[in-house]
Amino acid sequence: MRGNLARRSLARAALGFVRITRPLNSLMVGAATVVGMLIAAGSRLELLELDVALLGFVAGFTLSAAAMAINDYYDRGVDLINDPSRPIPSGAVKPSEVVALAVLLAALGLAASAMLSLTCLALAGLAAAVAVSYASAFKAKGLLGNAMVSFCVALPFIYGGLAVGSLDARLLVFASIAFLANMGREVAKGIVDVAGDSAMGVRTVAAVHGRYAAARLASTLFLAAVALSAAPWLMGSVSFYYLPLVAICDVGLIRSSSSLLRSPSREVARRVKGEVLMWMLIGLAAFLSGSLLC
Repeated sequence: MRGNLARRSLARAALGFVRITRPLNSLMVGAATVVGMLIAAGSRLELLELDVALLGFVAGFTLSAAAMAINDYYDRGVDLINDPSRPIPSGAVKPSEVVALAVLLAALGLAASAMLSLTCLALAGLAAAVAVSYASAFKAKGLLGNAMVSFCVALPFIYGGLAVGSLDARLLVFASIAFLANMGREVAKGIVDVAGDSAMGVRTVAAVHGRYAAARLASTLFLAAVALSAAPWLMGSVSFYYLPLVAICDVGLIRSSSSLLRSPSREVARRVKGEVLMWMLIGLAAFLSGSLLC
């Protein structure tokens, strides 16, 4: 009996650690880093070695996962109200274990970055500092905190370009689109978490100005990302293969915006939060196909 209980407890903790890192989000950051490398390499694609791409992916994934873990550590009081099933408030993992996990993941990410270049190490250190500052001090600042998270989401494209020594102009546009889309997602998340945020003094748009104001701002940011997505094609910097996937992404963002404006409820905002992650993943595929396929 004790053996079965121990195994169940271990399995619960393992699942808790996986949930803490939000693997889909972290996989996207790792993939965005590699996409940045591929786009920057361009016609010199054969020069991008597998070990370099792997180091870039590991750096992006582990640093993102570390940021997710440290965010959950500082959010444990809010999560107790908003989502008691999260790993820390549910008791699946201990706060001290989450801190240890975050330190380990950050160390791996920084080590991978150091193996690429000192510039990559500096950018990784900046990302880690922003993530910790956000979670520990700036999350309560509302839009400033949202912008810090979105900066970290946009940074992998720049990181990927610098890792191969070429900061292509397309990467700046793609990073800006990612920033706007994620900024909208962060504002929409505030609608989902409004009860806990209000109780803990977190000044999100939804907590301070209400759900409808947050829905309007989130939708504006999504539509700004849609408008900017035309820039790479108009600039002639991507091929036709960019258009089908980016059209799906754009239609998805417009649809999510419309849903949120019609009913900025907690349930709709939660659904939109998940949808936007999918639209961003499709957008990532559009960046890659439009840059590499001719």
